[in-house]
Amino acid sequence: MSTFTLDETERVAPDRGARRVLAIELVVVEGPSRGLRVPVRDGIAKVGTAEGNQLRLKDASVSRVHCELQVRAESVTLRDLGSTNGTFVADVRVRDADVPPGSLIRVGGSAFRIEAGDAPAFVALSARSEFGELLGDSIEMRGVYALLERASPTDTTLLFSGETGTGKDVAARSVHHASNRAAGPFIPVDCGAIPENLIESELFGHIRGAFTGAIGNRKGAFEEATGGTLFLDEIGEMPLSMQPKLLRALESRTIRRVGETKAVPVDVRVIAATNRDLARAVNEGTFREDLYYRLAVVELSLPPLRARRDDIPMLAQRFFQRLNNGADKNAELPQEVLAQLRERPWPGNVRELRNYVERLVTLGQWQPRLGDESSGLAAPTPSVLPAGIESIVPLHLPLKDARDAWTEEFESVYVRAMMKRTGGNLTHAAEQAGVSRRFLQRLIARLSLQIEIEDPEDE
Repeated sequence: MSTFTLDETERVAPDRGARRVLAIELVVVEGPSRGLRVPVRDGIAKVGTAEGNQLRLKDASVSRVHCELQVRAESVTLRDLGSTNGTFVADVRVRDADVPPGSLIRVGGSAFRIEAGDAPAFVALSARSEFGELLGDSIEMRGVYALLERASPTDTTLLFSGETGTGKDVAARSVHHASNRAAGPFIPVDCGAIPENLIESELFGHIRGAFTGAIGNRKGAFEEATGGTLFLDEIGEMPLSMQPKLLRALESRTIRRVGETKAVPVDVRVIAATNRDLARAVNEGTFREDLYYRLAVVELSLPPLRARRDDIPMLAQRFFQRLNNGADKNAELPQEVLAQLRERPWPGNVRELRNYVERLVTLGQWQPRLGDESSGLAAPTPSVLPAGIESIVPLHLPLKDARDAWTEEFESVYVRAMMKRTGGNLTHAAEQAGVSRRFLQRLIARLSLQIEIEDPEDE
């Protein structure tokens, strides 16, 4: 009979619904808060002097939001959040590093040690492969779904962070549709696209005569979202002068239109999103600390596409099926193409992937392949240029003139070939070329082509 040691059993997650991480405590060993012990819950903790930090230090040389720790299966990722005096491990200043349990972290005049428990901890994972419009079966996304499942039915304020294109707006809509406010409106506001002198009116509304151009009363986004969800996109771009008014609205659940003295109650759920590091902005003084913690009641970072490459084939197939207007609705991208997509860096994340697939569909670079059950699609269209084409490039001409000459020659070759293919039928040739008959007539005349037209309507 074989036996299992403790080490062997720890390497196996209990089920698909959880991810094993280290169970750790942060123990302050130096500084005014010496002796303080804080367990890390949900695999993430912030350290600083501000009230909302999991490890709050009473040390004037520590920044308000100094650093962040993300707990993983075998190590802890330590990230400095733009602190004034830096974060040090073994006297080496670090900005982003993986550190093992037992490491001593120095921040300002204080130091804390990462102590691991005897047993592992587990972070919940959802069994879903999609949540609303969000799609992905990776561990990273199932961890996101698990948090959204708990947060969506509540009115808790959410803050989504992540790189551009990771789907923060999609996540906000998905939460709205999964909430008790799904029947109400979903009102998005791009805080970075509104001039500073108009953002108060955009959010809270105004009354007639409040300022030049205010020719009538107008509701703001807060009132428009009553009974539903207000999505504040790019909240990091909110002007500093406007932040206290937004904080007051979040705290009191009342707003005051510009030019009016009466407060109006509002019933909205607020979801915010940013691609900026708001904790760093707090340290830099460009974002209010109290507003940050009021927005980040539940803070959730959406992973970049490079951190969940296993989701790329699923996302690409879904985009292709939505965008493909061909007759074969069951067509799929071939595996070799999906493998290539999986290895691309995708700095624009999911948005870039979608735009890439849309471009391929629009340009017709993949078409349904008849009689091939392996992929359902043809490979990308190969280049039609023959070898040695460079020898006939008109290098004696400037680029613009050479391009014009090539374009005219291409049009001439294309029209002759298309007319030959359709037996001189101008109507059929225009249809296959995707242009009007009149356009093709004028093109033939402009190019002075001698073509026999068999279409009686155009003889």
